[in-house]
Amino acid sequence: MAVVPASLSGQDVGSFAYLTIKDRIPQILTKVIDTLHRHKSEFFEKHGEEGVEAEKKAISLLSKLRNELQTDKPIIPLVEKFVDTDIWNQYLEYQQSLLNESDGKSRWFYSPWLFVECYMYRRIHEAIIQSPPIDYFDVFKESKEQNFYESQESVIALCTHLQQLIKTIEDLDENQLKDEFFKLLQISLWGNKCDLSLSGGESSSQKTDVLNSLEDLKPFILLNDMEHLWSLLSNCKKTREKASVTRVYIVLDNSGFELVTDLILANFLLSSELATEVHFYGKTIPWFVSDTTIHDFNWLIEQVKHGNHKWMSKCGADWEEYVKMGKWVYHDHLFWTLPHEYCAMPQVAPDLYAELQKAHLILFKGDLNYRKLTGDRKWEFSVPFHQALNGFHPAPLCTIRTLKAEIQVGLKPGQGEQLMASEPCWWTSGKYGIFQYDGPL
Repeated sequence: MAVVPASLSGQDVGSFAYLTIKDRIPQILTKVIDTLHRHKSEFFEKHGEEGVEAEKKAISLLSKLRNELQTDKPIIPLVEKFVDTDIWNQYLEYQQSLLNESDGKSRWFYSPWLFVECYMYRRIHEAIIQSPPIDYFDVFKESKEQNFYESQESVIALCTHLQQLIKTIEDLDENQLKDEFFKLLQISLWGNKCDLSLSGGESSSQKTDVLNSLEDLKPFILLNDMEHLWSLLSNCKKTREKASVTRVYIVLDNSGFELVTDLILANFLLSSELATEVHFYGKTIPWFVSDTTIHDFNWLIEQVKHGNHKWMSKCGADWEEYVKMGKWVYHDHLFWTLPHEYCAMPQVAPDLYAELQKAHLILFKGDLNYRKLTGDRKWEFSVPFHQALNGFHPAPLCTIRTLKAEIQVGLKPGQGEQLMASEPCWWTSGKYGIFQYDGPL
């Protein structure tokens, strides 16, 4: 295997990784502790004194975690038995074996950023499951739901657009259908700006009508492989036998408004017959503040169905029906909340890799997926995407992300350097987006 560059880490003072570990992660932990405090009376009502004691225990564990992080203490093994505990602790040992540190201990600022950030969210989960009877509690649920509620007008505009489109879809010629496909792909891209882990858990809802902004946002798409997606799926549609299937998999990122944009796209894929099944992959535990779990997925469909607008509720009813009919299938797998880069999937989660190989196209949403696809390493900007994937090629895939981390590959020679000179924060602000494809052309 070719030599890969070093991992991004908090060692680089002033880097986005450094500032995340120094400022954003402690801020998120503080908000989690505050959320538990605010639910104290609810825990007491449900569980009596035992609930209050559990809340105190969870807060104490999380305060300890915050202190470890802020004083750059060694990263310690997980203690609470859970399905993935052994895999996590083996990975920690592996990270320690790579270190040159005299005490051989992984530390927050000196270990790979991808590892420590994932570890922090896994430790939050550990604090909750160590605190029964409140071990069911999703500390990020409120902020995810708030993001959806605050985006209502945009959700209604998108649902209305989709329902009007479906009415005339059979009358569209191929170019018109392609234009609509590209429009909904772009909406799904800009929906990815709504990321609560980037804003430290503060509100990041969609309050403007993204549909009317698409033309203005086009110059900010740095890589645009939408044509490849169209030719792949329209070719599948043309050559598909009556009984055969075209599967599109969407590896989800954020719940709330972004999830709505993904479901709108998935609905269009079925209505246009570009796909016959859409499979969604979410997280098994609350993750990176706003990532989608099965609860979020079901909750959002229910909310849309009971929306106070006819096209919104029509969308929700249709989506519920797709789930019942098996045209939409939601999966989760513990691999998505492990710290491993995706090139390790065939070894660590061969069952998941085999599942992904059945897809005609996989869409990976958002930054964390991109970081794991490319190993979160210090790649040169012009390194080909295929190379940065480091052997991870289960099926044709495309990453759809707004840039919120210091990693980007596959740019034209000099393009990244030019952006860096004019806009030093170009790759962390969420202002730019990409559709980056890997697969047969």
